[in-house]
Amino acid sequence: MTTHIDPATTVGQLVAQRPGRSRFFESIGIDYCCGGKVPLEQAVNSRGLEIEAVTALLEAADAKAQGHDAVLIDANAMGLAELADHIVQTHHAYLRAELPRLDQITERVYRVHGEHEPRLAEVRGAFRSLRDELTEHMMKEERILFPMIREMAQADGPQQFHCGSIANPINQMEAEHEHAGDALATMRRATDDYQPPEWACNTYRAMLDGLAYLERDMHQHVHKENNVLFPKAIQLEAELQQKAAV
Repeated sequence: MTTHIDPATTVGQLVAQRPGRSRFFESIGIDYCCGGKVPLEQAVNSRGLEIEAVTALLEAADAKAQGHDAVLIDANAMGLAELADHIVQTHHAYLRAELPRLDQITERVYRVHGEHEPRLAEVRGAFRSLRDELTEHMMKEERILFPMIREMAQADGPQQFHCGSIANPINQMEAEHEHAGDALATMRRATDDYQPPEWACNTYRAMLDGLAYLERDMHQHVHKENNVLFPKAIQLEAELQQKAAV
């Protein structure tokens, strides 16, 4: 269902209605927090943009956000190399774009509201831990594990890897997934399941929306690896070894 945007609605109201819109306004340089009382049309004009184009893009962004969880990828139907590529192009790309934004917004909310809400220190600490681990985690997958999986997917026989069995780096990745899950659980608990307090400003609400979206994406991401890609890679390695032994 398409949402029609009224240009007379203030930017702050638009973000209050759907906190995820904060990403869109940030991308075009419109202040939705301190400048939130300005009508959309005025904010757009001040940026030298066309209101028709901006509302069309915002409506499209709303539609895409609504369909995010409705369109499910059948990871089990993909080949190993295809699934590894999908994870990099979809989930890793999302994290590289979103983690810097959430880094800034969690720091800002903690700095402004941390005295009023002490649990924001937990949120900020858990996010920083998650950010650092995911950054290294993606690098290890893209430079080490996924190339091994792609190589094995094209092989006719068993491969010799520097780490021995492919199960060894997989076990490490799964352990890091557990750490990421702990950080996500800490953030969910410290924000009352990402529910904003009544006094929360739009930036606070945007932070909670972003963290909730991050959790949803991470759940899909980890599922595709732990439950599909990794077991299939281990199974393929065993099949190739058995083939060579015959």
